[in-house]
Amino acid sequence: MPTITALRAARGTVAVELDGVPWRTLPPAAVLEADLAVGTELDRARARALARVVRRQRAEGVALRALARHDRSRASLDARLARAGVAAPERADVLTRAERSGLVDDARFAATRARQLAERGAGDLLVLANLTRQGIDEHVAREAVATLDAEVDRVAEIVGRRGASPQTLRYLASRGFAEESLEALVADIESRALG
Repeated sequence: MPTITALRAARGTVAVELDGVPWRTLPPAAVLEADLAVGTELDRARARALARVVRRQRAEGVALRALARHDRSRASLDARLARAGVAAPERADVLTRAERSGLVDDARFAATRARQLAERGAGDLLVLANLTRQGIDEHVAREAVATLDAEVDRVAEIVGRRGASPQTLRYLASRGFAEESLEALVADIESRALG
């Protein structure tokens, strides 16, 4: 059985030697969690446990780096972990723990994203489509949209800035505003055209 003969600190990692030969460098937390010590035999069971710890910690690191940049939905974090080569069991474990701890919250993400899109001039349909594309459940997405200012009020604000014109109407339609929200603008444009 190979035996751990040395554990040396090396630039934020621990260099492990087996039978006097350099073997691996590991994160310190993995060494602690796997209970590695000088003189410990690295049998098959301990090596497998160590590999699980290292895989899980790598997945956690990828998730934390992704979440440090900005809030993510569960689905987008899952996709990020998959792109990083994290296997399905580790992804599921990390995602469950991230949700339990509050690091990932689809309702919070949906509300924040809906507000951001609405502030940039997006209509409810565009917001719903974006949230769905981000992997948010349709019910959660609809709840987030329901918290926004009324779409007709947002239309009025944009028309106030851009003016009541066919170009503004096309702009609003392309930004996902529902026909019902655009009816007043259409009526205004038609009345001006008729004189």
